[in-house]
Formats: sequence, C-alpha cells, structure tokens
Amino acid sequence: MLNSIISNPITLPELLACLLCAMVLGVFTSLVFLYKSRHSAGFLLTLAMLPMAVAVVILLVNGNIGTGVAVAGAFALVRFRSVPGTAEEIAAIFISMALGLALGMGYIGIAVVFFLLSSAFKLMLTAVNFGKSPQTVKHLKITIPENFNYEGLFDDVFEKYTTQAHLETIRTTNMGTLFELKYNVVLRGKSVPKDFIDELRTRNGNLNIVIGDFTDKEML
Repeated sequence: MLNSIISNPITLPELLACLLCAMVLGVFTSLVFLYKSRHSAGFLLTLAMLPMAVAVVILLVNGNIGTGVAVAGAFALVRFRSVPGTAEEIAAIFISMALGLALGMGYIGIAVVFFLLSSAFKLMLTAVNFGKSPQTVKHLKITIPENFNYEGLFDDVFEKYTTQAHLETIRTTNMGTLFELKYNVVLRGKSVPKDFIDELRTRNGNLNIVIGDFTDKEML
C-alpha cells in the first residue's frame, strides 16, 4: 500500500492514477484550509491545482538526478503569490507541495496518509483556537491636534475600558499639524464598547479614531 506504483517507463494508468489522486487531494486540502479561515478564491484555486502541477514535474524528471536538482532550485525561486501570505497560507502551500512530491513519485498511500493526518491535525488545532489569545487585543490609532499634550491624555479612559494600553508609535501628519498615536490595547470585554470610542472622541477634538485587529493592514 505504501510502495510506489510508478514503473519504468511509466504507463498511462499509473499517470492517470497519480494525477487524479492529486486533483482530489488538492481540492480537499483547499476545503480543509477554508474551515474557519478567510482566503481568496485565487489562493484556494492554486492550492487545489498545486499538487497536480508538482506531481507532473516530478514525474517528468523521475530518475534524472541532475534535472531533479535543477527543478528543485527552480521551485525555490518561484513565488507562488505576488502578495506575501499569512503563515497559515505558507503552511498550506508546503502541504500541497509535499502531496505533489509524494504523488509524483507514485507513493499514493503515503500521500493519502499524510493528507489525513495533516488535515485532522489542522482541524483539531483550529477547533480549539490553538495559539489565539483569550484576551481581546486591538490596535488603536488616535489623531490629535499638534498643540495637545498626548502624555496622560487618555489614561483614565484606558483604565476604565482596558486592562493594558501601550503607546507604540507617535508620528506627525497633515504637514505637522496633527499627531497620530498608535496603541496596543487589551479590552476588558470581547467587543469594542461604543462608549469607549465616544470618550476618546471627546478628548481628541473629534478627529479620526481607528481600532482594529492585529491582522488589519490599515493599522500597520
């Protein structure tokens, strides 16, 4: 069951078996990483097709060590996405590539076992919210006029609505007429209270206030 089905030379039934299995496992891998996660349609499509593409490349260089080394170097230079992905997306790409490598060498049994174990492990970790903080941690960006003294300006508001507030950066905007303060805050509850925003607005002259998760690119 765990032995390679590839003979030398490869036959059409062996080729079809490897590619069909790559298609099926690729689609199921996409569905697994879609569970409780948000990914673009293009990424999920790539994830579904990647095992088949890698399998074909490995099948073409099977038995040729020199060509295999050259292809491995080429894969190291390929950027699968034009925009840097999250750590979860990078892990998904590595898993799809591993499936393609196993199937390209004819090890269908190993590919299936690896898929089942990795998928079960990923779903289990996702279900228990592994690695996620039990606290509600947010980025907070507050704009104030340049004539305001930002030191201690919001301390009493933070004490009321947060358990922790840390000033990360200060920068000037709008030709130096405004200060932009960026905080990391830990809220007392699981949501952002409207009263919290309202009290901040009364202190900053009703200028812009932005609050969001650590994954929000707008806050970076």
